[in-house]
Amino acid sequence: MAFKGDLEALVLGVLQDADLHGYEISRRIKQISSKALQVGEGQLYPALHKLEKDGYVSATWVPQEGKPPRKVYALTEEGKRELTAHRKSWEAFSVGVEALLNPRKTSTEGGLG
Repeated sequence: MAFKGDLEALVLGVLQDADLHGYEISRRIKQISSKALQVGEGQLYPALHKLEKDGYVSATWVPQEGKPPRKVYALTEEGKRELTAHRKSWEAFSVGVEALLNPRKTSTEGGLG
């Protein structure tokens, strides 16, 4: 089933607004989803490495005053296209789920049923 744990789409979605380091990506996913979604380091960093390998994000080491450099991730043009594809798939998926979970609502709106 699509979207069960589609962390890559969530990361791409968060990076569409700003370049971020890993901890901030995790924090924003939690914050934006009203704490419904939480991502641990054991899930996030493998996903970030895969996205980087696939060319969807780029990573740059950014120096910090008095602290070690931080790896900051940015969405690439290819990543923007991938995010658009994820968004279209999600819209189709959510319409199907809505039709199954709320069939009366969909039939009164001219949808299925």
